[in-house]
Amino acid sequence: MLCACSGEQFKFEDAPQSPESLATRDFSASGLSSRTGDWESKLDDVQVDEAESTVKEALSLNYEEARALLGRLEYQRGNFDAALQVFQGIDIKGLKPSMTRAIVERTRQRKLRSKGDIIPPSVMSLHSVSLLLEAILLKAKSLDELGHFRDAAKECNIILDVVEAAFPNGMHEGIAEDCKLQEMFHKALELLPRLWKKAGFLGEAITVYRRVLVKPWNLDPLRVASLQKDLAANLLYGGVETSLPPHLQVWGSATPNGNMEEAILLLLVLMQKVAYGEIKWDSDIMDHLTFALTVTGQFELLGSYVEQALPGIYERANRWYLLALCYAAAGQNEVALNLLKKVSGQSEAKHKPHIPALLFGAKLSSQDPKHAHYGITFACNVIDSAADDQVNEHFKSQAHKFLGVCYGNAARISISDAERSVFQKESLASLNSAALNMKEDPELIFNLSLENAVQRNLDVAFENAMVYSNMVTEDSGRGWRLLALILSADRRFKDAETILEVALDEAGSLDQLELLRLRAVLQIAEERPKQAIETYRILLSLIKTQRESRSNNFESAKSSDSEGVTERVLELAAWQDLATIYTKFGSWLDAEICVNKAKSIELYSPKSWHTSGLLFEAQSLHKEALVSFSIALSIEPDYVPSIVSTAAVLLHLGSQSSLPIARSFLMNALRLDPTNHEAWMNLGLIAKLEGSLQQAADFFQAAYELKMSAPVEAFK
Repeated sequence: MLCACSGEQFKFEDAPQSPESLATRDFSASGLSSRTGDWESKLDDVQVDEAESTVKEALSLNYEEARALLGRLEYQRGNFDAALQVFQGIDIKGLKPSMTRAIVERTRQRKLRSKGDIIPPSVMSLHSVSLLLEAILLKAKSLDELGHFRDAAKECNIILDVVEAAFPNGMHEGIAEDCKLQEMFHKALELLPRLWKKAGFLGEAITVYRRVLVKPWNLDPLRVASLQKDLAANLLYGGVETSLPPHLQVWGSATPNGNMEEAILLLLVLMQKVAYGEIKWDSDIMDHLTFALTVTGQFELLGSYVEQALPGIYERANRWYLLALCYAAAGQNEVALNLLKKVSGQSEAKHKPHIPALLFGAKLSSQDPKHAHYGITFACNVIDSAADDQVNEHFKSQAHKFLGVCYGNAARISISDAERSVFQKESLASLNSAALNMKEDPELIFNLSLENAVQRNLDVAFENAMVYSNMVTEDSGRGWRLLALILSADRRFKDAETILEVALDEAGSLDQLELLRLRAVLQIAEERPKQAIETYRILLSLIKTQRESRSNNFESAKSSDSEGVTERVLELAAWQDLATIYTKFGSWLDAEICVNKAKSIELYSPKSWHTSGLLFEAQSLHKEALVSFSIALSIEPDYVPSIVSTAAVLLHLGSQSSLPIARSFLMNALRLDPTNHEAWMNLGLIAKLEGSLQQAADFFQAAYELKMSAPVEAFK
């Protein structure tokens, strides 16, 4: 018979022993007869023309091609069992070499053939190959519909094997467009990974994606982008770690190391295509990239891609909010806060308030006292926006929490006593208001305890600190620390040490270091210098051990920069405290060694220079002490201990003309820290020297009361 596509002659290789062919017999079993009468009785009127056309075409086809056409007909009607029965009669395994050879011979560029190079008649036509590939594809789809996903994937994989064997380096662009070969192949490329995923073999699906993307297959840009996006999503969320096979590791040290790096590389390629206009903006790509870069801590890089998004993709306020989240996560709170200020600026006054951005601005502002007034503005805007909206009641409570913290910070930096008093009252009012709806929020309970402690409401502060410690099972080190400081302010040093003993058994390694230092400070307050020195020795040994451990473990060292900074701060504080102990007990040489150690860690630390000044003052070297205090104040002009000590040295010099200067220093110190009992004590001494005995008595009384309620360290 003549083939409809190529005009070549084909014969049935195995003639059926019965009058009916094998293909016809199989279809008769499924309710379809090849006889004209049976066709007319079984098919609907709408399908008669299609059936006749199929039969006529089948007359010029061989055995396998006839099955392919009849199977296609059954598949189109939704008879997947019948279609599968027909397709199973095709010997695909035996035909694979012939199909591969036909593709190679039929698709060779004509200019590469010699004049005498004639294709043998035995080679299939591309039409026949396409028909058989379609049969394999429909067989896979039938198995898919019947729930046999693994078998469907294996069948679909045959198409890739056949075509890839013919095109080991990818498909060139000379494939005839009138042939369905390329179309069938592209459909198989998209179907196969989905089948493996349905079958539960995610590793196989990822392998197929890589196999498809590593070579050129004449896929259009949208299909390539879709496959790249699907591969990235499977690498990110699949939960199966699949490393690149050796033949794909062609970039040396730049080869992606693991699923996450490979996914990020794919997503960055897709974002580049978006930037060049090759594909349209796809929010899924940005979502996947956001997840990947967030997990790996690449927040600045994520921010750069948010900035690259064209106008209109994000609303202006939402873009600023997303950028602020990125930069805040990268530790650039100042940049983030400047972006959030735009949300509450005049340009957005006519738009609906962006509550999450305003709330985030309040949160960032609450973390730094110098931004306290901005935080108050942010929080008040949230409260006003959510005043009549029950949906945003939670945001309103959160805003009250941050408002309370910002009011407290504003009170601590206020230069006016009246303003400070108002801010302190507003702080407690806002925090208590938030507590009405957020009793289970540990952060709120901690801030409520801290603010009461700062205002010396020690009983309430202690109760809230206990509640916080009971609520938080992990990372409760700061709760234990606050409890110990509250007890020390109540002069209950033994109880504070007991709390710290319990806390040291439960806290993590970093919290243990902080609690050890606090125990040493308590021992100094109890005038137990030997025990304090031993505690500092243990603290410094632990810091050294942890530092050496991290330096020997590269991965640990790479991921614990913040721990290293905290350890450095604690080490600096330990040497400064040791210098103070040795100075107090007249061990000048040991004190000087400790001061030099502290300066070697951080030369521009105001406390190190202040400690050096105390050492000079203890040796009656007042001029040298003033120089050290001046250096400390040049580093940090508002460093209260050096301001008070400078006034004390001027007072000790005894010159009548220096008293107004000393008083000016002390008044400035009290403006910055009204609870500093040493400043009040020195003011009392000045008043006494000036003959104002009643005023001196009041100052001494204030100094005594403040000292009796002062913690061993500032509440924070």
